[in-house]
Amino acid sequence: MTAFGSVFMPEMTMTRFDGQAWSRPQIVSSERIELHPGAHVLQYASTCFEGLKAFRHTDGKVKIFRMDRNLARLSQSTDLLGMPAIDQDMVGSMILDIVGRFAAEVPEPPGSMYVRPSHIGTEPAIGKAAASSATSMLYVILSPVGDYFAGNDATLRLLLDDEGMRCAPHMGTVKCGGNYASALQVIQKARASVQADQVLFCPGGDVQETGAANFLLIDGDEVITKALDQSFLHGVTRDSILTLARDMGFKVQERELSVQELLERARKPGCEAALSGTAAVLAPVGTLLHRGEEIQVGSGLAGPTTRKLRQALTDIQWGRTKDTYGWLTDVT
Repeated sequence: MTAFGSVFMPEMTMTRFDGQAWSRPQIVSSERIELHPGAHVLQYASTCFEGLKAFRHTDGKVKIFRMDRNLARLSQSTDLLGMPAIDQDMVGSMILDIVGRFAAEVPEPPGSMYVRPSHIGTEPAIGKAAASSATSMLYVILSPVGDYFAGNDATLRLLLDDEGMRCAPHMGTVKCGGNYASALQVIQKARASVQADQVLFCPGGDVQETGAANFLLIDGDEVITKALDQSFLHGVTRDSILTLARDMGFKVQERELSVQELLERARKPGCEAALSGTAAVLAPVGTLLHRGEEIQVGSGLAGPTTRKLRQALTDIQWGRTKDTYGWLTDVT
């Protein structure tokens, strides 16, 4: 079985910032890029990226989901890292151009085309540990994908870490490689020691997010998740799910959620938990692991509300229901 995100289209679109202006985007081979060994991105991690998807509808048209939100977040990450400012309209055109070029390769449901714009600092200067890269490169690669978590309705096991944190608190809203790298060792140890699929970071008992997705607790007609602040990533899928939940009549609460409250609610019959993200969509959580104890979330199975919200989202993405929110952008 091919791993999620390990197959790529043979071409990508790329532009460079020379310190003064961005070059005209070009379609080039996605086989490799050329960088000086002293490039700022390699020495000081000046890089950020986005993840969004293109979907094939039953009429054959291809549409991209919430591209405007991803472009805005890429611009925000770029700014917070002090990198050369991007032109959102230009990057949007780059995305449409490369997805359109490979529109025939966009998988049928339940697959999609994962779109990954990346912005990296290219200036060769190992003396700039305290300064930004004056030059940079932005490119967009494509990967046809299926489900991120194999097994569809199979539930996930989360280890609750109430001591460590996924990333530095002031960096949570930046979608950068360093934030993911800082969580990898903890996640790998959790997989090896307790067969956890992911780690739910809860520094000081404050339930935040996992290494790669936002966390939602569903208890009856309540959907509870952490309120937006600088400590965690403001997920586009999270926002979409919460919008759908509100419109369905659920009581959405964006607030602090403690580990104690989470465990108390999780033990209740009918309680559900899920991870949301572009890759994960809305993946059900069946077990929480905390200080040597295994806590089953509700029935331990994918719950009806998780299924309902995921279905509502994917119905819009694949065009099975009308997009009343204006979330889709036409490619073909």
